[in-house]
Amino acid sequence: MTHTPPNYVGPGKDTHSSGTEPVSELVQRASQQLTELVRGELQLAQAEMKEKGKRYGKGGGLFGGAGLVSFLMLQAMVATAIAALAVPLPVWAAALIVTAVLGVIAAVMALTGKKQVSQAGPPTPEQTVDSVKADVAEIKGSAQR
Repeated sequence: MTHTPPNYVGPGKDTHSSGTEPVSELVQRASQQLTELVRGELQLAQAEMKEKGKRYGKGGGLFGGAGLVSFLMLQAMVATAIAALAVPLPVWAAALIVTAVLGVIAAVMALTGKKQVSQAGPPTPEQTVDSVKADVAEIKGSAQR
């Protein structure tokens, strides 16, 4: 009676020499690759959302500034009306010019804020969603082979 070592596979059944890997190794490798893929997608989503957040922040700040300048414009308009009634023409004309300048500043700030918000697009990480969809399609295609 001969003794067979416990790790002996048998003649012609050595999995490493035939070029095929055991299923457990394939599953482990697939699991690692999937983990790396998910981490990469999360990093992409985070970067994309950070960029969009910056644009929303700038746009919101400019809208806030436009609101403040508009409030000042209303105050100047009231002062203009008072000056127009109480003092000769040159004083109220000067107040009217100040009001117009503040109005132009408010309009420029509002338009710039609107542009920033429109450039940010919807608050979803579109590139990441597309990338994940492509990854899922690739995985499904690989699984069907």
